[in-house]
Amino acid sequence: MNSPTVLVTGATGTVGSALVSALRSRGATVRAMTRTPDRSIPGAETVVADLREPGSIARALDGVDAAFLNSPSTEDAAALQIRFADLADEAGVGRLVLLSQYAAQPDSPVRFLRWHAEVEAHVQRLGLDSTVLRPNLYMQGMLGFAGTIAQGWFGAPIGDVPVSLVDTRDIADTAAVVLTSTGHIGRTYTLTGPRAVTHDQIAEVLSETTGRQITFHDASAEQFTAALSGQLPPWQLSGLVEDYAHYARGEAAEVHTSVEDITGRPSRDITDFARDYAAAFTSAAAPIAGRTR
Repeated sequence: MNSPTVLVTGATGTVGSALVSALRSRGATVRAMTRTPDRSIPGAETVVADLREPGSIARALDGVDAAFLNSPSTEDAAALQIRFADLADEAGVGRLVLLSQYAAQPDSPVRFLRWHAEVEAHVQRLGLDSTVLRPNLYMQGMLGFAGTIAQGWFGAPIGDVPVSLVDTRDIADTAAVVLTSTGHIGRTYTLTGPRAVTHDQIAEVLSETTGRQITFHDASAEQFTAALSGQLPPWQLSGLVEDYAHYARGEAAEVHTSVEDITGRPSRDITDFARDYAAAFTSAAAPIAGRTR
């Protein structure tokens, strides 16, 4: 696609903000979607729209060549994404790139994986020119544990099972290529880092990077839930526990080469992430917990 206009949903989020920059570097015109009036996103045409307001989405989609659909952090995320896809189809958008999740399956015990699979299936039925990106656990999810890491530890119910975490910057770089080049229609790409690591290994990397002793504590699901109670809505916390049970079963350890295959460079390792974000893990003012993906 020659200098396409691309609508980015979730443009102020971790993936979306990186995608805006990645698209601009590839010569695309970026239309960044935000729900916040009067908020300007540097380097992009900022459009105010809300997934709950179909009229605003239709206006945001008007005249765009491609759209990037990110999942909102809401209990009805699947329904909102499905409606967006319908509106994109009605608007004649030439390409839709859907951000899904590693191992999305309609019969998964993990609600988030079921929701993503539902959206994938709907987009496929529409017949849109689409591509699905299925990233694994975000490395940037470690920032949610920055508060306790600053105190020398972090905990999660995963034991010593490895996970092939992926850096959100690699997700954005991959999405930018898919949105602006040919050969990706109808494809589903699983995005991971270059290796699977345990949380003990993550602690070792963070210790080396920050110069401080950081340890990982394996927590029970009950302990994890108690620690985050009140910080996340119940549906999200329950889903997060299901996510970690999925990781603990060894279902997210496989390494895929899609990032390198598409971008032409290796995916970032956990050591790269730790080096680039070291300051976040040494600040006493860091948050105690947050989303893992």
